[in-house]
Amino acid sequence: PSITGGQGPNQTRIMETFTPFAKKACTFLDASPDPYHAVKTNADKLEAAGFVGLSKREPFLGKLAPGGKYYYTVNKTALVAFSIGTNYSKGNGFKIIGGHTDSPNLKVKPISNRGKSAGKCVQLGVECYGGGLWHTWFDRDLGISGRVLVRNNNANDGACAVQQRFIKINKPVARVSTLCIHLQSAEERSAFKVNKEEHLSPIIATLEDGVAQQLVGGDNEVNAEDPWASSQEPRLMHLIATELGIDVKDIADFDLNLFDTQPATLGGMNDEFLYSARLDNLATCFVSIEALIEHSTSKLDGDTDVNVVVLFDHEEVGSQSAQGAGSPVIGEALRRIATALNGGAVDPDMYATTLRKSFVFSVDQAHAIHPNYASKHEKNHSPKMNGGVVMKINSNQRYTTNGVTGFIVREIARKAKITPLQEFVVRNDCPCGSTIGPIIASRTGVRTVDAGMPQLSMHSCREVMGIVDLTNGFDLFTAFFEHFRSIDDDLEG
Repeated sequence: PSITGGQGPNQTRIMETFTPFAKKACTFLDASPDPYHAVKTNADKLEAAGFVGLSKREPFLGKLAPGGKYYYTVNKTALVAFSIGTNYSKGNGFKIIGGHTDSPNLKVKPISNRGKSAGKCVQLGVECYGGGLWHTWFDRDLGISGRVLVRNNNANDGACAVQQRFIKINKPVARVSTLCIHLQSAEERSAFKVNKEEHLSPIIATLEDGVAQQLVGGDNEVNAEDPWASSQEPRLMHLIATELGIDVKDIADFDLNLFDTQPATLGGMNDEFLYSARLDNLATCFVSIEALIEHSTSKLDGDTDVNVVVLFDHEEVGSQSAQGAGSPVIGEALRRIATALNGGAVDPDMYATTLRKSFVFSVDQAHAIHPNYASKHEKNHSPKMNGGVVMKINSNQRYTTNGVTGFIVREIARKAKITPLQEFVVRNDCPCGSTIGPIIASRTGVRTVDAGMPQLSMHSCREVMGIVDLTNGFDLFTAFFEHFRSIDDDLEG
């Protein structure tokens, strides 16, 4: 059961029906400070549910079968998971949910050592990733996470000489501090303006005489003869080495970002809100994988299609990468799965038939109406938190929803007797964001709808959404996997 937009959340009902799922989401969010951890957390969950890991470097032929459940990763930051209905036959379609694993953040620069700073402070060199609300990153307690390449100098035959290790330093080791009001001019006080290059470098330590020298040279120190290592902040290198239990000299490279260490939590008078970083778009990652597991566990018998969740990287910077929505990831996945299930035969006509029977749910968080800025929404298209999943429409094709794809989704909700969808259209005098939907639709030709769960503070260091909408999203995604085929078959071609 779900609460509709016209009802006020009841505390007892929230506690009994929606809170357990929301707390599960909090656990996922806390475990996923970056795309690497988001993919690994979901991959571990899929394996526990019986999904079999595939290597994208090996053919899928002979490894896929109706009733099977599978997944693989791309660059460890994108995820493809799918299950095959027991009644699948050649030429049947794909039911696809697409989302993304990345969020705006501060990334450590390739040369992390900024040299001497004023006040003998040690700072990290960082780069802004995506379109963040950067003023919200000030005065936050920041940890460091990501991927580290580690040389394995004791590797046995067959072992990788360079290993990929994930790191999550879940303690406040960095902070971007604001300038006190007493040192600001009247103009500076009137509007908080951020120079992203000069004002966002976090402080990680104070520079005590002799400390830096003690960290360079010796048995477990930064290798001064390695150009890459010698350009890194020594304290950062030692922190990584300590966390991973390795020698500093074995660190070959890293891809690190900062994250807010404050845990995700429930809030509001009735605990009806979820406060967290990275709700855009980890809320989608969480709910979509939960829905795929649920359908693949209880409703795969009799299913005639392939159920797919694809979580891309780099949506926040345009999706144009080897693991973004603009890459071959989704097209390659569909072709390889269809070919393997067709006995290895490459049949362009059969594949075209498959695409015509397929559908993509492009899911990214949506903009709920803000009570302090209500005029920013078009009055007839003002989604509410805890009011249901939002369908996004834009006639200029910033979103892909059209009359047919919108009808299909509304019909799915009607047939499943779940919360009706809300609808969002941006004001004519406001710019409109976009999603992975138009990119996927234009590259695959598959019918697509854009939707998302409503939230406030999108791209802030700390965001908020209604916990009822997590369940609304789960209900809709499981209904999509269950009911799409029958609705599509009844729709005139």
